[in-house]
Amino acid sequence: MTSCTLADTRRLAPAGLALMSALSLTACQQEASRPPSLPTMVQVEAVSLSDYAPTVRLTGEIRAKVESDLSFRVAGRVSERLVDVGDHVAADQILATLDPQQQQATVTAAEAAVQAARAVLREATSTYERQKALLIQGFTTKRDHDQAQEAYRTAQAALDTANAQLGTARDHLSDTVLRAGVAGVITARKAETGQVVQTAQTVYSIAQDGPRDAAFQVHESIFIHEPAEPSVALTLLSDPTVRAKGRVRQISPTVDPATGTVRVKVGIENPPAAMTLGAAVVGEGHFQPRRLVTVPFGALSSENGRPAVWTVDPRTRAVALKPIDIEGYETGRVIVRQGLEPGEVVVTAGTQFLRPRQVVAFAEGASL
Repeated sequence: MTSCTLADTRRLAPAGLALMSALSLTACQQEASRPPSLPTMVQVEAVSLSDYAPTVRLTGEIRAKVESDLSFRVAGRVSERLVDVGDHVAADQILATLDPQQQQATVTAAEAAVQAARAVLREATSTYERQKALLIQGFTTKRDHDQAQEAYRTAQAALDTANAQLGTARDHLSDTVLRAGVAGVITARKAETGQVVQTAQTVYSIAQDGPRDAAFQVHESIFIHEPAEPSVALTLLSDPTVRAKGRVRQISPTVDPATGTVRVKVGIENPPAAMTLGAAVVGEGHFQPRRLVTVPFGALSSENGRPAVWTVDPRTRAVALKPIDIEGYETGRVIVRQGLEPGEVVVTAGTQFLRPRQVVAFAEGASL
């Protein structure tokens, strides 16, 4: 085995240093011979203003212009229910009845009271007529005459009261029969046979025949835009060939706390027969155009959770990330409310390779 002494190691040291120097020189020469790194190639575009006229499309349903709740005017037990949801009814059609025993007993008692009041009136009338004749002949006193007259007037008033009570009792008896009152379609039923209902408790809901509305639930942010025209185009969802025009008739003054939307009713002009109650329709409206900046969808990036775009300084070609506010989205483009000015250069492709102040190169055919 060959061994190396300390003296031998010392003689080898200058040779090792020379070798390391040669290797370092070679590495430096290779570093110097590499080509310089090229700027990142990106697609850019100079932004400009364009007309933005958004269109809103919402799904709603056909409703009657007038909807009513029907109820009995008296309390009682439902003895009969004659119609159901979806039935079309005439104005005088009977919908339900109550057990009339209590009301019938009241009518009978009122009729007896009328008969009694008539008998009292006949007797009082006879006495009064006799007193008048005797007073003329001088065979009675003025006091007796006045008492007979007072009894007659009291009996007459009692008969009037009894007749009024009889009329009220008969009205209550007739109120045990619930009639539609108007022609329309039953949309809800809220009572069953045998159920005891209270006065004015809703038993049926009816959609009256006549004008129709298209009802929509609309987010309140939509009202900041000015419509281009007052009319709304309506299309039947199940059959797009069925179309109609309408105008906004009513906007609810309150926001639905469950959905955060506002109810809007559009009155339909000459609704087609196919647009029946409850049918789904699509409403389309247009807003006034506005001049806003638009950028391709590929330019959209983000900064701290906010939308942003990469802008390029045309002089230095250095990029910077600029936050923007978005007005809306359309196919292939983003509508910018604020954050960009016309003429600014934005990166539309290659944004995933960028960092702030990085120098870029424009791809051939850049739109500037």
